[in-house]
Amino acid sequence: MTASPERLRIAVLYGGRSAEHDVSVMSATNVVAGLDPAKYDVVPVFVTREGQWRSASFADGTLTADETGPELALVPGGRGRLLAAGPDGTDELPPIGALFPVLHGPHGEDGSVQGLAAVARVPLVGCGIAGSATSIDKDLAKRLLRDAGIPVARSLVLRQGDTLLSFAELQTQLGLPVFVKPARQGSSVGVSKVADAAGYDAALAEGFRHDDKLLAEEFIDGREIEFAVLEDPQGALAVSRPGEIVPAESHGFYSYDAKYVDADGAALKIPAELAPDMEARLRDMAATAFRATGCDAMARVDFFVTADMRCLVNEINTIPGFTDISMYAKALAASGIAYAELLDRLIAHGLARAAR
Repeated sequence: MTASPERLRIAVLYGGRSAEHDVSVMSATNVVAGLDPAKYDVVPVFVTREGQWRSASFADGTLTADETGPELALVPGGRGRLLAAGPDGTDELPPIGALFPVLHGPHGEDGSVQGLAAVARVPLVGCGIAGSATSIDKDLAKRLLRDAGIPVARSLVLRQGDTLLSFAELQTQLGLPVFVKPARQGSSVGVSKVADAAGYDAALAEGFRHDDKLLAEEFIDGREIEFAVLEDPQGALAVSRPGEIVPAESHGFYSYDAKYVDADGAALKIPAELAPDMEARLRDMAATAFRATGCDAMARVDFFVTADMRCLVNEINTIPGFTDISMYAKALAASGIAYAELLDRLIAHGLARAAR
C-alpha cells in the first residue's frame, strides 16, 4: 500500500542485539502509540537479537513482529529506499522519510545505527553519530566532561586482558563501596555494588560478560537528579524541570530490576524538590554536558547531588527510555511539552538536520 503523500513515512526501529532488547520493545510500543497517525505513516521494524530487521505491526497497543518473514534493509545512498529480501526474491517497499531508532545500548545507541542512517542518506530522529558514540562510553564521556570543567565521580578503567587492580588497590584508590560497571551499557546492565574481595571478583565476571572495558567508580552518597534536554531545529536547547529517582532500600541502587522488574523498585519525583538557584545551576550544567559530549537532538543528563551540595554528572543517555516509567518524557511533560509534541519536535529536528 502506498503511503499518503501528506504523511511522513517513518520507520521505528526497536528490539536489537543489546541486553536492553526488552526495554526497547516497551519504549517503542509507547513511541508508536504516541505518533499521530494523521501526520505519520509508521513502519515498525523489529531488530532481532541477532540483528536482522523484520517487519512488524501495531494493533491494540501491542507490537507484533513477523520473525519468519522477509528481512528488511536500507539501500546505501538510497534516500530511504527499503528492500525486503525473502526466499522468493527481493521486493522494493515504499521508501521511508525518516528513521527513528528506539534502540537502547550497543548496536543502536552507540553511533552504529546513526551512521547507517547517514550512509543511507535518510533523516535520523534523535542524537547523531558523535554524541551517541561518546556518551555511551562512560570512560570517554567522563574525559570530555572533565575537560569541560564538569565534576564527575572518580573512576578507574579495567580492561579485559590487562593486569587488573587487586581489591586492596581498588579500595585504596576509590574507597568502599565501589561500583563496577560495563563502560558501554545502559539501564544498569551488568552493574555491581562491591564491598569486599569476593564481591569484586563476582563484579568483574559479571561486567566482562557485557563489555571488555569496565569502570570501577567511587560511591557517591547523593540524590539522583535527572534532566531531559531537547534541541530544537535551530539548535536552541530546552532543559526540563528536574526529576528525582529514589530507589527502594531493598535494591541498594537503581538497578535493572529496580527500573523494570519490580514495580516498587523506585519512586520518581517530578519535579524534584530543589532550591531555585540549585535547579538553575544544574540546568546550566546539563546543557554544558550535552554540548561537551557532542550531543544533539536529545539526551537525558543524570546527576548526583550530595548533602553538601556537590553536583556531579553521572552519565548521559542519548536514547533515554520511553517506557511508562521513564524519566525523559515525564520530565518534559512537567515542563509543558506533552508526549506527542515531544515526538513531533524530535522528528522536526531530524528533518531539519538532514536538510542542512
